[in-house]
Amino acid sequence: MYIRPPDKAPALSPSLRSAALSAATLGSPLSFVIGAAARAARLRARLTQAEVASRTAISVTVYNRMERGHMLPSIPTLHRLCAVLGASPNELLGYPHSLPLEGESARNQLLHRVHHLDERQAQALLQLLSILR
Repeated sequence: MYIRPPDKAPALSPSLRSAALSAATLGSPLSFVIGAAARAARLRARLTQAEVASRTAISVTVYNRMERGHMLPSIPTLHRLCAVLGASPNELLGYPHSLPLEGESARNQLLHRVHHLDERQAQALLQLLSILR
């Protein structure tokens, strides 16, 4: 049920791995875009590859190949990945600036962002909230 990318993807050097999320704008194959976005979402969710694989009902090997950009997930697997990683389909497809998630995922995403604010950003948020009351 998995779709292989049309071309064999080249290996990324360590310096390019950190820039993999910008792959969509560089015209990289979709498999790299999805893989980089899935890795970023997995790290943000503080999950291991084994945990994501188990929760999406795929093998660790298959998940590892997807995250490295060597394999495309099927549509049902992509849907399960979104649920497990707390990411929108747009985010995993390389469009992170999409509409916000709804429900519990939106709440978790907001809490995650608030927890990672520096002191200056937290003060600005508090000022904004006091104005909105």
